[in-house]
Formats: sequence, structure tokens, C-alpha cells
Amino acid sequence: MTHGHPSGAGPVPDGSYPPPYGAPMGVAPQPAHAFPQQHATEPVPEPAPQPEPAEDAAPKKPGRDRYLDLLRSIALVRVVVFHLFGWAWLTVVFPSMGVMFALAGSLMARSLKRPAWSVIRSRVRRLLPPMWLFAAVVLTMLFVSGWNPGDDPDQGGGSWGLVKLFNYLVPIGAPPFPFEAGDLGPLTGGTWADDAVGPLWYLRAYLWFVLASPLLLWAFRRAPWPTLLAPLGLTAVVGTGLVTIPGETGNAVTDFAVYGSCWVLGFAHQDGMLKQIPRYISVSCASLVMAFGLWWASNHLGDEGWNLNNIPLAQAAWSFGFVVILLQYSPSWQELPGRLATWDKLVTLSNNRAVTIYLWHNLLIALTFPIVDLLYEIPFMQSERGAEALNSTYELWTFTFVWPLIGLVVFATGWMEDLAAKRRPRLWPNGAKGKRAETAGRGRRR
Repeated sequence: MTHGHPSGAGPVPDGSYPPPYGAPMGVAPQPAHAFPQQHATEPVPEPAPQPEPAEDAAPKKPGRDRYLDLLRSIALVRVVVFHLFGWAWLTVVFPSMGVMFALAGSLMARSLKRPAWSVIRSRVRRLLPPMWLFAAVVLTMLFVSGWNPGDDPDQGGGSWGLVKLFNYLVPIGAPPFPFEAGDLGPLTGGTWADDAVGPLWYLRAYLWFVLASPLLLWAFRRAPWPTLLAPLGLTAVVGTGLVTIPGETGNAVTDFAVYGSCWVLGFAHQDGMLKQIPRYISVSCASLVMAFGLWWASNHLGDEGWNLNNIPLAQAAWSFGFVVILLQYSPSWQELPGRLATWDKLVTLSNNRAVTIYLWHNLLIALTFPIVDLLYEIPFMQSERGAEALNSTYELWTFTFVWPLIGLVVFATGWMEDLAAKRRPRLWPNGAKGKRAETAGRGRRR
């Protein structure tokens, strides 16, 4: 990311993940741009005859791809942790934004089997109401703190500052906010507005990718490699200073370029293109691209060191290669295997409330610090030893408190995602009730 924020389905999950475009369940498609399949070392035995299904057995519906759900959950947790601790190395360990854009691109390619306009309208409808609820809270806080966008010279002043408020309704640009907001209750730091509104760049990028997807998918299915690699080339132009586009327009173009190849990789995953490439070729090439990204980053380190969010070309190359490997090894789980099944409910909840978590997490992080500061008022913390113990574990306490706050906001506002998707509102959609009903149904059938 180019603005100093970490680079959430996009964080907008949408239904199940069926097999790749145009393919029956379990069979990879053979598009015009197919590559030779990998050959097995032993002859493939003929499948054993399958028993006839019972007359009353319902046909099995394709479920969600839990591997992709797990990736989205990890990406969201990584974003929260990065914003909380600011550890630059996290952008190398797991490039969350590249992963999230790739997953959103895959879902978009699947949905575009339907008419493009209806798909775009559905995606925009799912995105905007949760954002409006968040914007109503943040703008109220800003106005109460004394901010007037019409008088803010950083926003152009006058009517132009007021016009920019439209981006809180439809994020086609950057929502305005004061760089130094007035103190407001527990939010005593002047940067709380930047913390709250800054991450909304992701929603702007997601919206532009959604609007461009019909054209991008059309181009990808006719010229897959140029469409896939063109954003990397564009990043080399606008993300290295070779060509400079000023202001938020430049930031938007750079974001689109940096993560464009990841979005198109989602198309390739959905269409089955990645499975047509021998694994050793795709992993080897991806590793070379990632090595280039690290080399470029090592020669362009800024004040934040290895924070790839501030090094566009390195971010683009590293995220691209990372996503290729993740999607190439995609196991398409219908259920989380082994010990991962322990996290099933949290994975389900985070996917059902991905937009809510992304929207609110940074504002909630800002709230954790004054909450932790209250611990100093506890009597047994008044001693020198108690204060030292709290000082040494301060970040651990902020990490501990932020998750209950996120859970509270999910409970209080997450239902807006259901309304936006035209579903019955749910307070805590972790899949528990659905699993109990499914188990009961199986018991009745037996």
C-alpha cells in the first residue's frame, strides 16, 4: 500500500465457491490458454463403481471453499495485528491485501456468469450500507470535535471541502478528514481521525476493481498473460517515480496497479488456468518474482524499514508471487481439516463480518490505549513494580482488549452486512446453528 497503511473479498464474501468456471465438480476446465497437465508417475486406476444414491437423498450442493475462507481470516487478523503493533516484517510474512484482492477477484469472476450490471450492483450494495453506518459514526465524532470541512484548507476549503464528503457515501475517492482532529473523550490523540479513516483506501480500490472487472475479465479470457502482467508493468511506471501522478489520483492509480495482478490471479484461479500450469514451473517463476521484490525493497528501504506497503513495486512483485503459490496449492477444502477445525466458527464469523471488521478495527485499536491506561488506576498498580509490569506488557494488553471490542462491534453493527445482502439479520453468524440443523437433518434421514 502506498499511503502508510497496510495493504480487508476484498473483504466481501459472497456465497459458496463452486469449481472453476465452466467445469463440473472435480474437473478442471480446458480453456484456450491451457497448459500441459502434470503427468502422474503411476497409471491412474479406473474409478471404482459408485453405489446408486438413495431415492430420498438430496443432491449435494457445492459448499464454501474453506481454504479460501481460512486465507481471508488470516489476512484480516494480520491487518489488525499490523495496525496494532506496526511490525514491518508482517508485510513480508503475509501480504494480506494481495491475498484479499485475489480472493475477491476469484469471487467476482464466478459471479460474472450473470449479467455484469446485476453483479456490480450487488457488490456495491453489499459494500455501501456497512460503510454508511461507519461513516455516520465517524462524521458525527469529527463534527463534535469541531471539524468543518468547508474551513479545512487541506481539503480545498469552501464548497469543495463539502463536496468531498460524498466519498463517505460512495468511495470513488479518498474520504476527507483532518490530519489533526480535536480531542474527543477517551480519544485524546490528535491522530485518531487518521487512524479511523485512513484504511478506507481499501474500499476505494475494491470499488474500482469491481467496476473494472467486466472489462478485465473480458480481456483476460482473450489475452490472459498480457492482462495478468500488465498491472506489474504499470506499477514499474507509476510506483517507482518514473511517472508521477500527484494527489489522491496518483494514490488510487498506484493502488490499482499494485494489486491489479492479484485481482486477475483470482480470475485465473476461478477459470482453472493456474491448475493447467505444471506446479514446478509456476512455483519457480513465482519465487523469482518474489526474489526480485525483496531485492528491490532492499534497495529502497524507508523510515519504516521492510514495510512493503511503502515500496509499491516490491509490494506488487512479492504479493503476486505469494498469491500464485497459495492458489497453486489450493486444496479446496469443504471442511477445515484436523486441528484447523477448532477454528471453524471463528473462520465462519470473520468471513461473514469481513467488511465490519475491516471498517472498524483501526478506530477500535485507537480506543484500546485509553482502556489499557485505566489499568494504571488500579490500586495494586500504583507501586513501582506494578507500573513496571504493566509497562513491559502494555502491547500485550492492547492486543488482548482489541478483540473483545471487535466482537462487540460485530455484534452491534454487523447485521448491516446481512441487510445489505438482503438476508435475515444475524447478530453472531458463526455457523453454529446451521451446523446443528444439518446434523439434526442427517439424524432424521437415518
